[in-house]
Amino acid sequence: MIGSLWGQSIDLRMEPAQTEVHYMVDSTLHTVHGTFKLKRGDIVLDPATGKASGELVVDAASGDSGSGARDHRMSNSILESGKYPEIVFRPDRVQGQVAPSGHSDVQLHGMFRLHGEDHELLVPVAVDADGNGYHAVAKFTVPYIKWGLKNPSTLFLRVSDTVEITVNAVARPATLQSTVLHP
Repeated sequence: MIGSLWGQSIDLRMEPAQTEVHYMVDSTLHTVHGTFKLKRGDIVLDPATGKASGELVVDAASGDSGSGARDHRMSNSILESGKYPEIVFRPDRVQGQVAPSGHSDVQLHGMFRLHGEDHELLVPVAVDADGNGYHAVAKFTVPYIKWGLKNPSTLFLRVSDTVEITVNAVARPATLQSTVLHP
């Protein structure tokens, strides 16, 4: 069983080809839906302490909404992916227990680096585990204007100041490592 022994951490490697990062932003004309690509991801959870570590790294230039012009503007003018090529989430703790099998609801706390700045984030995650790995769905809101990014609104087009993110991740156990407990 994955991570089922007390005192062992759960070391997970994300499967970039099987992980989807979706975004949705409202505007006056329509709702824009798109995706980003996960470059890499590793998370280590310690069920005994609730500590978490690792990082999930998204390619900032990979945004795809189906409109080349919109994607180019988002990548170059809003995200400035040439200067800030990665969007990174670094977890530091998990609230709740990830079950070795079946369904779990947890919250992953950490720092979300966007446009070169770190922002504290608490992400609700629904996790389904089986003997081969984990499937997790995380949904959260990014207040990108509040966090200092450029507002893409124009004279006639108003764009929401938040983006809804949904991550559908597949992870496999890398190793099980014994946790050293100190008295």
